Amino acid sequence: MALDYRKCAEEIFSHLGGKENIISAAHCATRLRLVIADNSKIDTKALEEVEGVKGLFDSNGQLQLIIGTGTVNKVYDEFLAVTGLTAASKADVKAAAASRMPLWKKILKTPGDVFVPILPAIVASGLMMGIVEAIPKFWPAFGNSDWFSFLDLVANTAFALLPVLVAVSAARVFGGNIFLGAVIGLMMVHPALINAWTVGSYAADEIPTWHLFFFNVKQVGYQGHVIPVILAVLLMSTVEKWLHKKVPEMIDLFVTPLCTVLVTSFITFTIIGPIFSVLENWVLAGAEWLASSMAGAVVMGAIYPITVVMGLHHMYNVIEAGMIASTGLNTWMPIASAANFAQFGACLAVALKVKNQRTRSVAFPSALSASLGITEPAIFGINFRFMKPFVCGMIGGAVGSLFGALFHLGAPVYGVTGIPAIPAVNNVLLYLVELVIAAGVAAILTWFAWKEDEPVKKVERTEEIKDLTEAMPSVIRCGAGELLQPTKGKVIAREDIPDETFAAGILGEGVGVEPEEGVVYAPFDGLVTSVFDTKHAVTLEKDGMEVLIHVGVNTVNMNGDGFTAFVEADQEVKAGQKLLAFDRDKIKAAGYSDTVVVLLTNSDDFEGVECGLN
Repeated sequence: MALDYRKCAEEIFSHLGGKENIISAAHCATRLRLVIADNSKIDTKALEEVEGVKGLFDSNGQLQLIIGTGTVNKVYDEFLAVTGLTAASKADVKAAAASRMPLWKKILKTPGDVFVPILPAIVASGLMMGIVEAIPKFWPAFGNSDWFSFLDLVANTAFALLPVLVAVSAARVFGGNIFLGAVIGLMMVHPALINAWTVGSYAADEIPTWHLFFFNVKQVGYQGHVIPVILAVLLMSTVEKWLHKKVPEMIDLFVTPLCTVLVTSFITFTIIGPIFSVLENWVLAGAEWLASSMAGAVVMGAIYPITVVMGLHHMYNVIEAGMIASTGLNTWMPIASAANFAQFGACLAVALKVKNQRTRSVAFPSALSASLGITEPAIFGINFRFMKPFVCGMIGGAVGSLFGALFHLGAPVYGVTGIPAIPAVNNVLLYLVELVIAAGVAAILTWFAWKEDEPVKKVERTEEIKDLTEAMPSVIRCGAGELLQPTKGKVIAREDIPDETFAAGILGEGVGVEPEEGVVYAPFDGLVTSVFDTKHAVTLEKDGMEVLIHVGVNTVNMNGDGFTAFVEADQEVKAGQKLLAFDRDKIKAAGYSDTVVVLLTNSDDFEGVECGLN
């Protein structure tokens, strides 16, 4: 008998806690994807009994009802009619799931999401840049050598083209085309534009200007900038997604990218960019005024890291050069040094306190880079991402700057801070005291004020796990990565799994494993998103891949008897780490198959998915 789509939709709706409890709804090839406001209002057992619903699970903030290919779209249409909701895409649902977070978390999450993937590049470059710039202070001849020129190029590349890295990562975060994002980033540092770090040496009438409609746009690049790049790519992604919905499919391939780039570039250079240019002028004028007083030194020591976040700090070279020209002494340098070294102290405190090995591996080199005057890795990778260390660093910077102003610290050079500035400062001993004060205050405050929100259980990749991982062949592969075989045994095709729902691919592409032992291991380094109450199944996520590992067929009826879970939701795991254990004899005694099912549940999001032994 054909499924009554209307009745199915009405019954699903009746168990969701009312329309106000449904934030968003979309569907993929097999599943109805819902974002729910309050999961406690859902009648899960009743949903599982609805005719047409073949199963359900919660993953990444989405309630996913398994309905099936060719059916889910019809049930979805009826569901929209019943609820009065507006159709949404999978990306919209993911965004809605993320939108459930508090506003402050969403604001902090975006820079973190953008910068975490590019941290290896900026940490490596920042550390190398600090070392390369420090060597000539102790060995002047090195500064004129070919080696210095070569290493300086290598070290500076990530920062000289930072807007490109930021743009690509931001496009991924906002759901835009990453190659269009790269174009926007490249456009903002195009060699035809005046470099933002050197524009201060130009007189106002020397800067070339475009006259576009009623806009007068200065032809200046955005080297070192972060916020305007992120805003530009956010605009780009929004325009692109809107055009994809409106432009006919026949001409979408060339009309949408063309219009997206034109609209984004025009608004970026005429509105987004100029707004930050005005902000730069305000910041610089205020900085010159504040740097002339003790109270001002405290204020600037505190807010200096904020200007780093905004990409304005390179413009302080103009102030420093002006000070040297007029008095021969740059008193701004101690302020910047105190601010930077305070961020070093805060980052170091995180590195020493944090339990998450991944965070620690970023924090230590980032702290070292900050001590050498390159704070972007520490700020974007650690302090600003967790916020409290950033604020503690601001306080430490204010205290250190006050000390420097009290003793009139300065140097006849500009462009260096932290340890590399030691040979140039007018009082080395007092300068070292300033750095210790700034870093010490920030570190102590961070140690007591900050803690990990969700400490992750430490996982040691033992020799046993290493050997096991090396012996685990790849069973699922796609553009985002691969899944290793999670349990020892014979791999069988999805179609041969002894369950109609799994075999039909309704839950996604995958394989089955006829196990030789009762242990399930992690198929990659990733995150556990959920562990079923009955401990017979677990979901994981990595790089956009959503994975379900299900032990046995109909084993949910065993209510957890014979199953053990070694992990919990929101826990990071390493490939080869134990996830579940199951008693094969109990499963067979209960009359069920013990086949372990491994599925890429969002396989329809990827092209060229391959399943089977590699």
